[in-house]
Amino acid sequence: MKKLLSEHAVTRRQTLALFGAGLATAAFARPAWAAGYPERFITFIVPFAPGGPTDVMARVVAGPLGEALGQSVVIENRPGAGGNIGIGVAAKSAPDGYTFLLTSTAFVVNPSLYKSVPYEIKDFVPISNLGTSPNVFVATPASGITSVADLVKKAKAEPGKLSYASPGAGTSAHLSFELFKKNAGIDIVHIPYSGAGPAIQGILGNQVQLASAAVPPVLPHIRAGKLVAIGETGAKRWPDLPDTPSLVEAGYPAVVTENFQALFAPKGTPQPVLDKILSTATEVLNRPDIKDKLAKAGFGVIASTPAELQAIVDKEVPMWRELVKSTGTSAD
Repeated sequence: MKKLLSEHAVTRRQTLALFGAGLATAAFARPAWAAGYPERFITFIVPFAPGGPTDVMARVVAGPLGEALGQSVVIENRPGAGGNIGIGVAAKSAPDGYTFLLTSTAFVVNPSLYKSVPYEIKDFVPISNLGTSPNVFVATPASGITSVADLVKKAKAEPGKLSYASPGAGTSAHLSFELFKKNAGIDIVHIPYSGAGPAIQGILGNQVQLASAAVPPVLPHIRAGKLVAIGETGAKRWPDLPDTPSLVEAGYPAVVTENFQALFAPKGTPQPVLDKILSTATEVLNRPDIKDKLAKAGFGVIASTPAELQAIVDKEVPMWRELVKSTGTSAD
């Protein structure tokens, strides 16, 4: 019996020693692993169709970010369900530092808009709010609408006859227009598309007379005279649209919304990876040439800290919940 107990004790001590050695090895290996990161390409999941603001931001940033990291950054568009499909895919991705989510304000809107979404806010950790832009209301030249006052007058004269495109039900562009409709007391039909790119193609193809979208995807068409900007939802005039009044200026002070374009990682992604992505992305966003590209695309560069992005998330989840409730909007 003593022999058996002795053998058991030796075995237990050996096991604990081996376990401790394993932990020590892992502790020493982690910095070495982080130092070699990344060893292969990185994927940014964009939960919207190509051509939308999130896609524009991703494509401006991905190239120089990949060059700085020494590996390619690949954009994977996973559109559908107002961003839910792509966000859900990202939530289930391995937290190994090779898959990230680059998403818009839909990230904080959708949990209030849908009865069920394939993710939880806590499935992700914040990295940085890369940039922001307001929504802009545009009209076709053929519509004869050149101002917010024109729009309200025509909508009241012909209730339910005008229609507007949005990047999808529950996007901030959609909710912003619904908030405007509520404040103006008008009836305009909503036509949701699967992203800003398709929505803009819808209005350019005269399928609708109006559209609501973030600045980046519509700015080139405004500058080309193919679309008329009648109002934007920032608190003040947006630098890229100096001749376009804000909705506040047009007499609707409650209609103030902006879109963030932010980078998140699946929960559990190693901290050294998060630190490296953050520092590299911040360097890229602060480069004068990148700032200029994003400004021309209609973005204001933010390059926030993770804590600042988390504060935005904490603020906007209840804010959008109240807006969804007050406008009676639902995507189901």
